[in-house]
Amino acid sequence: MKDTDIVGFANPEEISDNDEDNEITNIKKKASKKSGGFQSMALSYPVLKGILKRGYKIPTPIQRKTIPLALEGRDVVAMARTGSGKTACFLIPLFEKLKVRQAKIGARALILSPTRELALQTLKFVRELGKFTDLKAAIILGGDSMENQFNLIHGNPDILVATPGRFLHICIEMDLQLSNIEYVVFDEADRLFEMGFGEQINEITNRLPESKQTLLFSATLPKILVDFAKAGLNDPVLLRLDVENKIPEQLALSFIICRAEEKLAVLLCLLKHIIKTDSQTVIFAATQHHVEYIHQVLDKAGISNTFIYSNLDPSARKINAAKFQTAKVRALIVTDVAARGLDIPCLDNVINFNFPAKSKLFVHRVGRCARAGRAGTAYNIVCPDEYAYLLDLHLFLGRSLHIIPPSGSVENAEGFIGKMPQAMIEEELSEIINWQNNSTDLKNMEKVCDNAYKQYIRSRPAASSESIKRVKEMHISEAGIIPEYCDISPNTTNLLSKILNYRPQGTIFEIGTKTSSVNYKVMKRKRSLHKESIMNFHKKVEVKELEAQQKLEDQSKKVNLPLSTTDEINAAFNTVVVPKKRNLDNLYKPSKKQKKSVKRDEEFFIPYSAPDKHTEEGLAVNSFTTEADKVQMDLTGDNEESQRLQAQIKKWDRKKKKMVTIDNNRKVGKIRTESGVWIPASYKTNRYSAWKEKSKIDVVRDDDSEDEEPSHVQKLQTTPNTHWARHNQKLKEKFKVNKELKRPEQILKARKLLERRRERNGRKSRKGQNNNGRKR
Repeated sequence: MKDTDIVGFANPEEISDNDEDNEITNIKKKASKKSGGFQSMALSYPVLKGILKRGYKIPTPIQRKTIPLALEGRDVVAMARTGSGKTACFLIPLFEKLKVRQAKIGARALILSPTRELALQTLKFVRELGKFTDLKAAIILGGDSMENQFNLIHGNPDILVATPGRFLHICIEMDLQLSNIEYVVFDEADRLFEMGFGEQINEITNRLPESKQTLLFSATLPKILVDFAKAGLNDPVLLRLDVENKIPEQLALSFIICRAEEKLAVLLCLLKHIIKTDSQTVIFAATQHHVEYIHQVLDKAGISNTFIYSNLDPSARKINAAKFQTAKVRALIVTDVAARGLDIPCLDNVINFNFPAKSKLFVHRVGRCARAGRAGTAYNIVCPDEYAYLLDLHLFLGRSLHIIPPSGSVENAEGFIGKMPQAMIEEELSEIINWQNNSTDLKNMEKVCDNAYKQYIRSRPAASSESIKRVKEMHISEAGIIPEYCDISPNTTNLLSKILNYRPQGTIFEIGTKTSSVNYKVMKRKRSLHKESIMNFHKKVEVKELEAQQKLEDQSKKVNLPLSTTDEINAAFNTVVVPKKRNLDNLYKPSKKQKKSVKRDEEFFIPYSAPDKHTEEGLAVNSFTTEADKVQMDLTGDNEESQRLQAQIKKWDRKKKKMVTIDNNRKVGKIRTESGVWIPASYKTNRYSAWKEKSKIDVVRDDDSEDEEPSHVQKLQTTPNTHWARHNQKLKEKFKVNKELKRPEQILKARKLLERRRERNGRKSRKGQNNNGRKR
C-alpha cells in the first residue's frame, strides 16, 4: 500500500469505464440490506457510477447515518468536521431526489456556503459526483458580474450553489420565485451566522416553500443555530458522531507548563528542536495581535510562516491559506474565528499557544490533525492562569490528570503534564529579549499584545469553581520535565530546577541590610516567635507527601484475586439466597382482561393524545431541543469589535427571569421586506431591468444545449412589446413540447385543480340556466 493511499478511497485515475460497469454489476449482484456500502442505499445507476468514478468505496460514518435519513425526506442537523465526507452526504440524496433535468421549472435545489472558496469546492464536487446525471448546476458568488448571473438563472439550472449575500441580492433584484425549491443545504451553518449572514438567511428561508427538505451541516452548534433549527426545520434529526470518541485515537497529546513570559520561548523550542522541519503546524492564538506578534518573532527566528485572522483582507486570507496548503511555509498562525472552514487534510501538528477556555473548542482545534488514518500531535502550552481550564478539559474527556513527578521517572509520558528543560527555554528567551531590545516594532507589539490579552481575559468565560479549588491542591507547577524533551545533561537540569525551587529564609527586610538595623532586629524577633508553627507546617506537608507515596506503593502491591464461578459457589454452598428477579417484560404486558378490550382497528383508531405529546410538554428524553442544548458552543472574538459585541448592554427580562442582551443594530440604510426582515437598501436597484433591455430578453428561455428549441422556433426573434413579438410568441407556444417529468404529488395537485375548475364551470352553467328559466 502506498503512502498516498487513503483507507476507503481508490485512485480515480486508475479506474476505467469498463471497470466501473463491471464493479456496478458485481455490486448489484451482492447487494443486501445488511451490507454497509453504497450498494445497500438503493441508489440509481448514474449516481452509483459517479460515486465509483470519484473514488469512493466505503461510506464514512457520517455518510452512513445521514444519507438514508435524507433519502427518506427527513430534515437533518449533522455535526461533522471538515474532511469527514459531509459534501457527499447532501449531494448523493440531492441527485436521487432530482433524478433528471427539468429545463422549464427552474432551480429545485439550493446549497448555501459561507465563502467563495467553499462554494467553488462544492460546485466542483457536484460536477464530479453528478457526472453521469444530466442535471445542470450554476454558481452565484459575490464579486462576480451580476449580468452573467442573470444569464445563468435564465438558463434554468437545477442546482444553485451560492453565497447568501449575493443570492439574496439576485432574488430581490429579479423578484425571483423560489416556489420550486425542494432541497436546501446550509453548509458550515455555524460559520454562516458567525460571518453576519443571519438576516440574509432568514429572508431566503422565508421565500422558500414550506414543503422543502432542509439539511444543515455544522462543526459546532451555537445557540443562534439551535434557535434557527427549531423555527425553520420540520422535526429535525440531530446527528452526532463525536460523543464517544471526542479525540482521534491517532492523536498524541502533550501538555507543557511554563510561566506566561516564557510561552514564546517554549514555542520556539518546539518548532526548532522537537517538531520536524518537513511537517506542517497550525498555531492557535487568542487575538489577532498575538497572531501578528508571533508572526514577527518567527520571521526573526527564520521559521517560514504565514497567518490568518478575521479582519484580514479576503484575498490576503486566500493567498496565505494557499501558501500553507501547498507546503510553501511550515507554520500557519490563526485565531479560532479565522480557522473555521480551512481544509488541511495533511496536517501533522497543532500548537495551542493560548489554551482554549472551552473544552469543545479544544476538541475542535486538535481535531484538525490526525485525520483519515494519519497520526498527529497536539502540543499545549499552559501557563498558571489556564490550569483550571486544563482540569475542565480532562473532566470533559473523562481522562485522569497525570502529573510527571519532579524526578521525571515516567516510561510513557503521552498525555502527562510536565515541563520543558529550563536551559532550552532560557536560551530562546535570551534571544527573544535581544530581538526586542534591537527592534522597537517588536517591543511595541509586545505591549499591544499585553493589553489585548487583558481585554481577552475579560471576555473569556470563567472556569468551573470546583476546578479552581482543586487546582490549588494539585501543585501542577511542581511537575517534572517531560522525558522526551531531555536533550541536555541531567546535572544541568537538576541544578537549574534547584535554583528555580530555592527559597531563601530571609525576607526583603533582611537581605542586604546590616545586622544592627531596626528592620533586621524586628524580623529576627518575629521569626523566633513563629518558629514552632513554621516547623509544624513543614512537618505536616512532609507527612502528607509520605502518605501519598505510601498509597501509591500499596496500590501497586495489591494483588488482583480471581473471581469465583457459579459452579464453584454451588459446590461450596447448598443454599444460596438471591433477591427475586423481577420480570420486567411482564410488567409492561397487559393482562388477559385488558388484552380483550385492547383489540382495535389501527387504520380507523384515533388516539386520545397526540403522538408528539411528550415532546410538546418537554418530557421527551432524546428530543432535538435537549440534545442541541448539550452541544451548543459559541466562539470568543479575536478582535476588539467582536469582543465588545459579546459584552453588550443587558437588561432584565421579566418573562425569562434573566439578563438578556439588547440588540442595538440601527435600521439606518435598511429596508424591511414582506417577511419583516431588515436588509440593506442597496439590494434593490434597476440593474436587472437594464440588462433585460440590453439583452432583448422578455421571456425566460432555456439555454441548455441539450434542450435547444427547434431551428424554425429560434428564427422567431423580434424586438419585444411589438405586434410581431406577440404573434411569434404564440407560434412558439404551439411548437413547444412539454418534456417535464412530474412527480406523483404534482399530478395529484393538477387533478384537484382541474376538478375544482369543472365544478365552478358546472355551477356557473346551472346558474345561467336558472336565470334564463326565471326570465321566461
